Amino acid sequence: MTVLAERQAVHDDHSEHHEGPTGLLKWMTSTDHKVIGMNYMVTSLVMFFLAGLMALAIRYQLLSPGGGIAGHGLSNQQFNELFTMHGSLMLYLFAGPFAFGGLANYILPLQIGAPDMAFPRLNALSYWLYLSGSITMMLGFLTAGGAAAFGWVGYAPLSEPTFSPGAGPDLWILAIALTGFSAIFTAVNLVTTTFYLRVPGLTMFRLPLFTWGMLVTAILILIAFPILTAAMVFLFADRHFGTHVYTVAGGGVPVLYQNLFWFFGHPEVYILALPYFGIVSEIIPVFSKKPMFGYKGMVFATMAIGALSTGVWAHHMFTTGTVLLPFFSLLSLLIAVPTGIKFFNWIGTMWRGQIHFAVPMLFCVGFLFAFLMGGLTGIMLAAPPIDFATHDTYFVVAHFHQVLFGTAVFAGFAGFYYWYPKFTGRMLREGLGKLHFWLMFLGFWLTFMPQYKLGLEGMPRRVATYVPGLGWQFLNELSTIGALIIASSFAVMLINLWVSWRSPVAAGDNPWDGHTLEWFATSPPVHHNFERLPPVRSERPVWDFHHPDAIALSHSNGNGNGNGKVRQPITVGSGSDGEPE
Repeated sequence: MTVLAERQAVHDDHSEHHEGPTGLLKWMTSTDHKVIGMNYMVTSLVMFFLAGLMALAIRYQLLSPGGGIAGHGLSNQQFNELFTMHGSLMLYLFAGPFAFGGLANYILPLQIGAPDMAFPRLNALSYWLYLSGSITMMLGFLTAGGAAAFGWVGYAPLSEPTFSPGAGPDLWILAIALTGFSAIFTAVNLVTTTFYLRVPGLTMFRLPLFTWGMLVTAILILIAFPILTAAMVFLFADRHFGTHVYTVAGGGVPVLYQNLFWFFGHPEVYILALPYFGIVSEIIPVFSKKPMFGYKGMVFATMAIGALSTGVWAHHMFTTGTVLLPFFSLLSLLIAVPTGIKFFNWIGTMWRGQIHFAVPMLFCVGFLFAFLMGGLTGIMLAAPPIDFATHDTYFVVAHFHQVLFGTAVFAGFAGFYYWYPKFTGRMLREGLGKLHFWLMFLGFWLTFMPQYKLGLEGMPRRVATYVPGLGWQFLNELSTIGALIIASSFAVMLINLWVSWRSPVAAGDNPWDGHTLEWFATSPPVHHNFERLPPVRSERPVWDFHHPDAIALSHSNGNGNGNGKVRQPITVGSGSDGEPE
């Protein structure tokens, strides 16, 4: 019997004899990291689609100076609620939870050869806190005063009861606290799992770059999210207990809220970006048929981004006049260096590689272009004079979306298409996937490039209407058309999921010839992930196992990590010769 056939027989036998709940009860009660990861991904994608519908409503409102078509648009209050909730859902309930809750939960234990997360019950609690927070935030729409309408950053005093009465803002604050605790518990779990449950041979400098990204992200969460929670506690106390932490009338300092929020908020930018950098770092080597160029450089760049991200929060506060401009401008420029190293290494990996532009690789290339533009405009905004001129304009809206959409959406869908065969054992349709990419790529640039021009022409952000005769309508029409094209791309993705589910095409265990340990598990993996593992002698153990001739040739040329021998898989629990137990 071949190794693959033997593994499939083990998978079938394990599936038949593993007892436990099935159906809906399984999804509600399981502590299996794979089930929890899928729960996170499905919930966050629902939040993503809801936030997308809100974005379409915002773009409809800005289609003409009077609002909507022929003046039939939203009220100022409705507009403020929608842009507040759109930003909140995208940042708090989609971008972070999809990668850090969903993909990390599912993939990271597989990548390090672990049977599950270190604390399975805490892992389940993390998801239910996240779901509870998501529902709590959306319930704001059902209250008498409507949902929160003070922007996704919740600046005081706008978020104080004088300007934002009602239950909607309170629900928003509680939702941030619930999802914050969810992220903290997940971070504790990921750090512990990575340090203590790695398979023998998988040293820290053999960890997959996706795992490295999640590890540094988890540490940043443990630093930043308690500060956000403290800011929310103070705000809730101001609203209900008569304190005056942020209110001038009682001796409070409103700008304190900005310092607390952005001390969380700028690490949060990289909390959202680093997991997606890790996704791209997994995919580009596989579809370039090469190892990652400068692996250790990528690891140290990830560490440097994590360290520097805690010192640049005040570049969001240049216009307040309360921060030291040269210091924070310099740090904001400095953080571009490790990000540039990552770009150099991604391009170096593709250079002279045998590149295969499958759907995951296309989304990675789309990410490179999108994030590059967002990063360059970020360097511009790190200069205080430019920030003074553009801070409250659509230039910042365009920059922010190019950074976050470029990572969470382009790189997020790259990871989704890449690991979907591992989740389900099925392949998505390549043609529909490429149509999804090209529609999204076209819509992305058509949506946000006009907004740079609008910002330079002085169109302020956070406004529901604008006066005619300023030349802004045509650019807003282009942006709205782009948003509709993006929406059509997501419809194509849903069709792809439906077609691929109704008419499945078997994926096999390793359809992409992947490099890391998750591709040695069956698709989908058995309950405890592995019955046997390959020996780990480099950062590409599965590629080493499946390409012993290439390893032997590399070793003979003095370039290899292996010994040129064909290694047999090691049964988990054998405990022999220091191998996995």
